Order: sequence, then C-alpha cells, then structure tokens
Amino acid sequence: MAVCSHGGPAGELLRHEPMARHTTWRCGGPADLFYRPADIESLACFVQERAPEMPIHWVGLGSNLLVRDGGLRGAVVALAGRLDTIELDAQGRMYAEAGASCALVARAAVRAGWVGAEFFSGIPGTMGGALAMNAGAFGGETWSLVEAVQTLDRAGQLRWRTSDEFRTGYRHVEGPADEWFVACRLKLEAGDAETAAARVRDLLERRGATQPTRLPNAGSVFRNPPGDFAARLIESCGLKGVRVGGACVSEKHANFIVNDQGARAADIEALIERVAREVEQQTGVRLEPEVRIIGEREPRDD
Repeated sequence: MAVCSHGGPAGELLRHEPMARHTTWRCGGPADLFYRPADIESLACFVQERAPEMPIHWVGLGSNLLVRDGGLRGAVVALAGRLDTIELDAQGRMYAEAGASCALVARAAVRAGWVGAEFFSGIPGTMGGALAMNAGAFGGETWSLVEAVQTLDRAGQLRWRTSDEFRTGYRHVEGPADEWFVACRLKLEAGDAETAAARVRDLLERRGATQPTRLPNAGSVFRNPPGDFAARLIESCGLKGVRVGGACVSEKHANFIVNDQGARAADIEALIERVAREVEQQTGVRLEPEVRIIGEREPRDD
C-alpha cells in the first residue's frame, strides 16, 4: 500500500477541467477533479485518498472515448505524458507504463531491434487503454505480447500479475475486480530492425490513406461483428456522409465519426445511435460500440 505524505500526492490537480481539451473528438463537459500524477507512487497515493464512493475515470490520449456534455462527476486520472517510461532489456522484454503512447512503444521496439510490436503504431492511444480493451490494429492484439501487468486498487495497493490471471478476447479483458493497469511487461522477438521499421512505415501510410487522421475522431466507433467488418456494413447501408449537427460519418472510412463542424458530444452520441439503428434495420446485425461513452448528458446548474 502506498504511504502518502501529509502534503498530499505530487502532481497536478485541476478542478472543473473541460474534457474537450483532453479527448480526440474535441468535445465533452468538465471533470470535477482532473489529476496528472508525477509517478506511479503519487498516483497510488491519490487513489488511496479518494472516498470509496467517488468515481475514478482513467484517460490516456483521450481516443476511444466520448465524454458527454454534462461532464464527469468524481475524478479523472490523466496518464498521458506522465506515466510514460519505456525500457527494453537484452532479452527483448519491454517495460512500459500505462501513459506511454502505443506509437512510441512501436518505435522503441523497432529502434532496439525487436519485432512483434509494430502493430502498436496503428493504435492512437496509450498502453493503459490498450491493456484495458486488448486493443489491436493490422492483425495484432495487445495481450498476445503481455507477460505481466502492474495493477493498482482503490486502497493504493500496487501488485504485479501474470497474464494467465486474465481472460482476454476481441476488444475484451477480464481480470481481478477493481484494479487498474499502471504498467506492463511485454515479450518481443529478435528480428530484422530494417524490416520492422519498414513495416511500421507501411502501417502508418496505410492508416493515413484509409482513415480520416486530419479531422477530430476517436478511432473505430464500432466493434467488428463476427465474420464481418463494421465499416463494410455501415457503407453498404449508405451511411457515409450522414450527419447529426457537427458530427459526420467519415467519407474516408465508414467506421469513423468525425467532428468537422464543432460537434457537441450529444451530436456524436446521436449519430452513433442512428448508425447502429439503421444498420440493424437494414442488415439484422446489431453493431456494438467500441468507444467508451461516459458522463452526464446535461450540464449542471451549479
């Protein structure tokens, strides 16, 4: 358990911080508390000192996340740019903290001459989010590389757990209740660094060619249903370019919703619901959102 100083945990604590500044959709109401930890130990102290009933929300780069316009009650823990240490040893084991961006993980592995992590270059988030949802891209998945994870519970207890203590599947991870990921150890393979670097460049080129990377978005909106692709279903229903307020189904990739006209979170959520409803009506397939939708629908009066 963390031993906290009387002065409180180190880091940056803000009140009523607009989440539009911290999500890739560039929308969302304010968080009651917004905390950036100095390190894992200060994070453990902060969590330990919160009342048991206070909600705690975890945010990395703010991708794969829709915060409603009424904002978030409780505390937001923002890890990006803070818990971002990446280390590699001579045996190809990588230590990566939860705030490390997936793109940097891919590049660090390639520079050190290890292969297997190239797919992380296609994930626009941090390792914490990748661990929580078994994020993947271009045929690779996070937990295929995980040897162990470091977790934190509400009491401020840090512990290491092996990968066999978790059940993982497509965009799904189950493990001990009420614990959050703060770091991991990945096992990579020896390989040709030039080939791996070329693969990363190719993946990034493919991403730029097929995804609307120049407009605010949150990555893939829906999970792919078994044996099919959400983008194919959405496009087949004629939904590319469909708009609600400032939000629009991307003309470049049908499983992306872009904020190209100052959308509110309510616009985006309404568009998500419309796409799911129309695809189900036309095809019989119910698409399940991949993005997390959290927060209050309406702003508070206070």
